[in-house]
Amino acid sequence: MKKTIALILTGILAASALTGCGGLKAASGDSKTIKIAASATPHAEILEQAKPLLKEKGYDLEITIFDDYVQPNNVVESEEFDANYFQHIPYLNEFNEEQGTHLVNAGGIHYEPFGIYAGTKSNLSELADGDEIAVPNDTTNEARALLLLEANGIITIKEDAGLTATVNDIVSYNKKIKIVELAAESVKDAIPDAAFVVLNGNYALEAGLSVGKDSLAYEAQNSEAAATYVNVIAVKQGHEKDDKIKALVDTLKSDEVVQFIEDTYDGAVVPYKN
Repeated sequence: MKKTIALILTGILAASALTGCGGLKAASGDSKTIKIAASATPHAEILEQAKPLLKEKGYDLEITIFDDYVQPNNVVESEEFDANYFQHIPYLNEFNEEQGTHLVNAGGIHYEPFGIYAGTKSNLSELADGDEIAVPNDTTNEARALLLLEANGIITIKEDAGLTATVNDIVSYNKKIKIVELAAESVKDAIPDAAFVVLNGNYALEAGLSVGKDSLAYEAQNSEAAATYVNVIAVKQGHEKDDKIKALVDTLKSDEVVQFIEDTYDGAVVPYKN
């Protein structure tokens, strides 16, 4: 796969060089072709389901897989591609601020929920004084984990902490427990020792866990985290209302694609319905 992606990226760079000083050829020249950059899983898989549906509407969807989080935005900014599908809104905003790009959200498609999973105990009602709960220690993931614990009555966080919350923002505990902060990739390794662990979707999958089948609780669709970290179709500002972009977003939110997501990912990927 990496070799294939490398060849794709090489082809993109070669095409860029051929355009010379005039810059990249704009993708918007063909109103019936939609060129989209995407991550392999689950984004490109979901797009593949949309391809025949878009064909019925008269559009050809061309999907190119990237394995980094920079080039997909660069090729949309340059208008070589019409859109990308790989990122959530905070990353999009941060990228614009740091890189001076002009990318906007054309529509939210799915989110990848955090879940609480059993460690040494199998039910949240068993939580007792002295228990430990392992959570990721980076700012974004820790806040999501703590908000999920709060939503399940385990802790209370300062009202204004929101998605910047850390353990220092916990104002009360339902039980005298300890929150153990670990690197996100290491939280799953605490399952044999902690009473419970809070994992994001990809690390849950690595641990052989299904959000839908194995989690004791997960982020609700109407949660602040779901609304904030929804994965979006991103386009260059000014193109969000183009007919083909609207067709793309409508198709990805169609009953057929929603059903595919629900049937395929066991809750690790959840359609965003807004």
